[in-house]
Amino acid sequence: MKNKTLLLPGFHLPTLRRKPRSEPQRLADRLQLIREKSISQLHDCFGPFIPNTLLQTATSGTFSRQRLFTKANTFWGFFTQILNADGGCQEVVRKFQAFAAGKAIKIPSSSTAAYCKARQRFPLENLEQILSNTASELQKKIKLHSFQQRRVIVVDGTGLSMPDTAANQARWPQQSQQTPGCGFPQARLSACFCLQSSALLSYRIGNRKQQELPLLREQWQSLENGDILLGDKAYCSYYDIARLQAQGVDTIVTLGIRKPTIEANAVAVLGDGDLLVHWKKPKYSDQLSYSEEAWTTLPDRLLMRQVRVRISHPGFRSKEFYIVTTLTEQKQYPSHAIADLYLQRWDVELFLRDLKTTMGMDILRCKTPEMVEKEVMMHLIVYNCVRLLINKAADQNKVEQRNISFKAALQALRQWQPLLDDVRLKQTERRRVLSGLIKAIAKKAIIKRPGRREPRCVKRRPKPFALLTAPRHIMVEIPHRGRYHAKSA
Repeated sequence: MKNKTLLLPGFHLPTLRRKPRSEPQRLADRLQLIREKSISQLHDCFGPFIPNTLLQTATSGTFSRQRLFTKANTFWGFFTQILNADGGCQEVVRKFQAFAAGKAIKIPSSSTAAYCKARQRFPLENLEQILSNTASELQKKIKLHSFQQRRVIVVDGTGLSMPDTAANQARWPQQSQQTPGCGFPQARLSACFCLQSSALLSYRIGNRKQQELPLLREQWQSLENGDILLGDKAYCSYYDIARLQAQGVDTIVTLGIRKPTIEANAVAVLGDGDLLVHWKKPKYSDQLSYSEEAWTTLPDRLLMRQVRVRISHPGFRSKEFYIVTTLTEQKQYPSHAIADLYLQRWDVELFLRDLKTTMGMDILRCKTPEMVEKEVMMHLIVYNCVRLLINKAADQNKVEQRNISFKAALQALRQWQPLLDDVRLKQTERRRVLSGLIKAIAKKAIIKRPGRREPRCVKRRPKPFALLTAPRHIMVEIPHRGRYHAKSA
């Protein structure tokens, strides 16, 4: 072959004329290549929340092979499965097929087996680290201005159900009076939220027989010195209040089993219905969930503050109740401020409603306890990520984050996701799309309806179907079911 380079035979002149690429340009090329191989571009929204180091391909072992269901793609597929309204595995597989068709590569099978196996291989420890990182990042963005520059932690519990499998029944058994084969496994979820940022900080899952207090004790490590724990009467416990006070955590709860102290027996009268009282330590019982040695370490009495709250607004079920707290300084913590703070405890009911009703965590889908735990944890990760967008929209548009609708933010993220998944978008266009998403979230404010009464009643009547009172292979459908009237819930 004839050499066309006369002077330097070993060099190619067009190569010499090409300007060498800088290190930032080569890094941008590598990032673009990674982005083109990713099934979802949502990491542009939640980059600080979900570190890429937890989603990288391993050098050996699980998720080390180069395949479509990589560790990152599996996580984001699971993320979009929780985010979407359908929530089925088949929809995620269709998303992978559309992604492969756009890349002109072999379209994967319509079977969900490969995706489900990839979810099973995903380490639970990585999900725990991601959830912990989302909570810590959200805490960095809050402004402690709601109650004396102190963080307020609100706690509550709720119930979950899941598919009726033998493994789930063994872990979370159904109610004892329920006929076998006719009910569903029942789990109890206890969660701690930050009242200022609405972030989920910690959670524990138990069965229906476990009380909320033992589940809360497993989350004490998430509480810090100077925090205020806010709860209902289920958390009015001498043991827990004393242990938390020794940890530097104050408590505000409603009075439970104990009878309110009258003024004649009070240590001091701070105001109308505002008393300083002494709680004597009850006797130890073998039925308690803690040991007698732990009980003996508690002080013989606690100095508590009892605040009576009267409700004159119509529509409330209670007309009067009592709040007990370890915040005994009257000047720093007036009684009306404590009552107003306890009124904000209702926000935790809204947080749980966002998780269970808006995001669909009320009825889980997975059929093994290991996957149920991953599904719950993935719901909590998506919840914290949506809260990130809400807090960012509140900061940029100078609005209160409590006034932004969570459901509207979730709907906006669902509709903006196809735009964000377009790998052809340049960085400037992607930033413009994200800016539009933030503005749309901030514009949807919740209408203020003080004192609005919502009775817990069902207006729409159920279908006249018979109740399942025997296993499916035994149950015989009642003839003329149009004449059957199902029992009310």
